[in-house]
Amino acid sequence: MRTIGLIGGMSWESTAIYYRTINRLVAASLGGLHSAKLVMQSLDFEDIVTRQQAGAWDEAGGMIGQAGRNLDAAGADCLLICTNTMHCVVDHLAGATSLPIIDIIDETARAVRAGGHTRPLLVATRYTMEQGFYQQRMAERWGVQVGVPSCHDRQKMHAIIFDELCRGKVSEGSRHLVQEMVARGVEVGADCVILGCTEICLLVDAACLSLPCLDSTAIHAKAAVDFALAA
Repeated sequence: MRTIGLIGGMSWESTAIYYRTINRLVAASLGGLHSAKLVMQSLDFEDIVTRQQAGAWDEAGGMIGQAGRNLDAAGADCLLICTNTMHCVVDHLAGATSLPIIDIIDETARAVRAGGHTRPLLVATRYTMEQGFYQQRMAERWGVQVGVPSCHDRQKMHAIIFDELCRGKVSEGSRHLVQEMVARGVEVGADCVILGCTEICLLVDAACLSLPCLDSTAIHAKAAVDFALAA
């Protein structure tokens, strides 16, 4: 079994989901008392958020790159950034280490295509929805045309993520707001929805949404296990 390297803490709420999901998938595959071989660098999210808010993305990217070097030295065989937003600086990680990077955008796009979809609605942080890196990678590499909610809905989604989910708060009212956002996506032609922030799965899932649901956290975690268990 290969060792999975996780760059986490962004937020720790979703990193805990990664840890649990990866270990459960390994146990289900191998049986017995098997668990995943993991090394983790868990960052202080406040340090990252401060740089996000200041637009200091290169500084944040440097922190991600250093975390990758640390995991390389600790024996990781691959790397995952356990957040969608910080994939905007994935080049900093690629430049810091030669380890393979399991990219959450590529893995989610692969799942979109496998489901026969081409027009996903992306719900995520404002950074992920508005900076364009997510849409560009999906369009250029996968032929997937990503749409986003209205400006008002993007603001609401961003607040739900940072003010509630990253703090471990799950609100029925916020769940209803996200359901309404997704329903409006149906009206403008979306054929599926991407939960493009690793905390959103705490709030909604396929059972409560009106579009086929691609949970980027679950998809990313499974891709890590597939890599770890590959012959």
